[in-house]
Amino acid sequence: MTTECATALTDLMDKEELRGLLIRGWRALDHKDYDTWIGCWTEDAELAFGPWEPLHGARTIKATVIAAEDSYAAMFHYLLNTHFEIDGDRATGVGYMLFVGVPDAAEAGAHFDMGGSYTWEFVRVDAGWRVARQHLTMSWTSGVDSLGSFL
Repeated sequence: MTTECATALTDLMDKEELRGLLIRGWRALDHKDYDTWIGCWTEDAELAFGPWEPLHGARTIKATVIAAEDSYAAMFHYLLNTHFEIDGDRATGVGYMLFVGVPDAAEAGAHFDMGGSYTWEFVRVDAGWRVARQHLTMSWTSGVDSLGSFL
């Protein structure tokens, strides 16, 4: 295998690992497995999300997200059109978000939805890739945030 092919293969493997990290983490969030989700972040991570003050540190991020989302009967975090750029043990990424939150399972048609765009910064640690920084811009909402979690 040529050096060029080896480099391209490594790049593809890193991008797939990043995609897998996000899918594993955000599926865990849908199932309220907050420990698995926050395990995808660095301890000193930062999260910026329009309606909230910037959050610093995995513990603060986890506590804030639990307070906002744990009351939902069901949640679906969709990650769309992701793209990653690798630079050694650092990477950046972009993608779109579609969130569907069902406050009451008995009234599943009355859900709150929002969409927007993500930007991420990742670092590779001994255990693999982790989210170091996430910025989520909310572009639109639909329905009523009856739990008051995001607006």
